[in-house]
Amino acid sequence: MAPGSLADEIRLKLGDASPAERKVARVLLAGYPSAGFETMAVLAERAAVSTPTVLRFINRIGYRGFPDFQAALRTELDERNASPLSLYEATDYGRSHEGVEDLPLLQRGSTLFSAAVAQTLAELPPHDLEHAIALLSDGKRRITLAGGRFTNLFAQYLGLHLMQVRDDVRFLPDRDVERTAQLAAVNRRDVFVLFDYRRYEPDKVSMAELVQEQGGKIILFTDVWLSPAAAHAQVVLPSQVAAPSPYDSLVPTLAIIETVVAGVLTALGEGAHQRMKHGEETARRMGLY
Repeated sequence: MAPGSLADEIRLKLGDASPAERKVARVLLAGYPSAGFETMAVLAERAAVSTPTVLRFINRIGYRGFPDFQAALRTELDERNASPLSLYEATDYGRSHEGVEDLPLLQRGSTLFSAAVAQTLAELPPHDLEHAIALLSDGKRRITLAGGRFTNLFAQYLGLHLMQVRDDVRFLPDRDVERTAQLAAVNRRDVFVLFDYRRYEPDKVSMAELVQEQGGKIILFTDVWLSPAAAHAQVVLPSQVAAPSPYDSLVPTLAIIETVVAGVLTALGEGAHQRMKHGEETARRMGLY
């Protein structure tokens, strides 16, 4: 089971840190992960604090010294950049499995998936979940969803649920002209829901940065190592990815999506109920159901 990222550790310690230490934390988070590889002197200068303050914050988040912190960051980056192929080659997936029965695989899957979902929901920041629900249930906001190679399915899954209970939900188009037009028109009423998991896709970072610059909000679904787009997101919803294969599992992500949908339904109340009824009646008249 993957632990949380160093960025998560930094966020969790913000409340306990001194004002000067919080400056260090913000510099690390704003430039994560590359900022963690600066020297202590450079970090201190960027945060406008002393070098001992940087070291105190590093100690506060559980590291004996700056080299210890940077070693942990390098290990995390190796995990962030892992691909199904590298995970396959690093394990025994390529060896013969003759004689292995289905039952051990089922038991392994049950254990991994159950633990991953439980850990994901237990570690999900309550404030981020509440903020996501508030943004998605705000009828004055326009919702746009975009996913990646595999996670586009999850963007569509969440979007199709939202369309049944509120107006102004859309998907980012595939065609360049349409995509450019939507991104160029972003304003303060826009909320972009992005899905980005290792290996992270550069367009998600560019998109998050552009949306933030134009006043929009970002809700980011990602893994525990955090997409680089997290630096521009107002809401970050990380999930575990443990699986019985070299492919990262998205089962915990689905659990978060279902939880968010339940929260949005509660927040919208009777308005969601009436919207669902109207949708059902419209579909029946059109012969779609």
